[in-house]
Amino acid sequence: MQNNRIAFISEHASPLADLGGVDTGGQNVYVAQLAKHLAKLGYEVDVFTRREDALVPEVVEWVPGVRVVHVKAGPAEVVIKENILPYMREFKNNMIKFIVNEGIHYSLVHANFFMSALVAMGIKKELEIPFVVTFHALGHVRRIHQAEKDKFPEERLKIEEMAVQQADYIIAECPQDKEDLIEYYNAPEDKITIVPCGFSSNEFYPMDKEVARRVAGLPQGEHIILQLGRMVPRKGVDNVIAAMGKMKKAKKPVKLVIVGGECEELEEETCPEYARLLNIVRENNLIDSVIFAGRKNRQQLKYYYASSDVFITTPWYEPFGITPLEAMACGTPVIGANVGGIKYSVADGETGWLVPPKDPEALANKLNEVIDDGALLYKAGENALKRVNEHFTWANVASQIDSLYKQLRPVAKRSLIAHDKLKAKDQAA
Repeated sequence: MQNNRIAFISEHASPLADLGGVDTGGQNVYVAQLAKHLAKLGYEVDVFTRREDALVPEVVEWVPGVRVVHVKAGPAEVVIKENILPYMREFKNNMIKFIVNEGIHYSLVHANFFMSALVAMGIKKELEIPFVVTFHALGHVRRIHQAEKDKFPEERLKIEEMAVQQADYIIAECPQDKEDLIEYYNAPEDKITIVPCGFSSNEFYPMDKEVARRVAGLPQGEHIILQLGRMVPRKGVDNVIAAMGKMKKAKKPVKLVIVGGECEELEEETCPEYARLLNIVRENNLIDSVIFAGRKNRQQLKYYYASSDVFITTPWYEPFGITPLEAMACGTPVIGANVGGIKYSVADGETGWLVPPKDPEALANKLNEVIDDGALLYKAGENALKRVNEHFTWANVASQIDSLYKQLRPVAKRSLIAHDKLKAKDQAA
């Protein structure tokens, strides 16, 4: 593609944000890592995200080839993502104003999430810039699993349906994602390309377990089971705690370490989900067997993954799930729910094991089966490390995305003409 300038839109998930909170997680990682790796391939990437702080600069030169552009859309403060939709018209108008005023020719827009897709549709209409979309989660699927607990507005489904029709390409993160797009949105199959998420080998790699535990402050000589991710009900942390309560006695003491939450020091008064989970710990008489480690930064996470005998993730549903890749990259086998992207990334019986979601009995049985078998866990960890490095590096992901972008070359040329017309019209006014 001759013009290698592209615009990412990620309205609520900035690559600059701290991870681990209710609204920060896999999408932030995806946007950050994909942007950085595309820059290494020669792209110039601007990531447009909603301004949440009046004091941050409009444009942040983040890493070579990647800028973060803070767009005014509603109050300059944190707003939960379920309440952001009303500000998307302002986001679109201000993003277009930025593009025109700066005289930037973007060859394409890559939208992330349905609200970003709404903005991308508006930009395509006004500037004729083609767009691809990674939804990261689908409203119809969310409704099935969350029902009335889903707080996103009803318009989400209609916006997603429109975006499916208007996008030039749709990126599905796993085969289940593709099936859902076709089943619930009548997405044309020839528009869908499966490109998974990835992991960074600079961030996550194997290390000595004893050393990792020392750095993380975790006990030696015990089994460590890790649950790491956003502390929200759909992630199924309660399922892991309940399974711990059903486990038979192992040869060594078993500790469940839970990493995540709104802050490093969790408090029942300020974190309702932590309070709920802590009550489940008490009900199961596990107060001495569960460690709530709180929120950790990206540099600390590898020590927790590497400290663990097994990583567990049993959400109700999961569009993809980056944490299993990160665990596998540290040589740690994964027990995951047989849903979404997890059943794609985890090779059952080879790199880990799949169990039904919301089934603590099945999870407990699997833990009983593997936890004392050091040779089995070691072999699964070796297989996991091999699998992620073969299929799930960010460099590999970026290469696949690059191939997809290049298919948009003819459409991108037309957008340059439309951009110049709009700029001339704007200057005349």
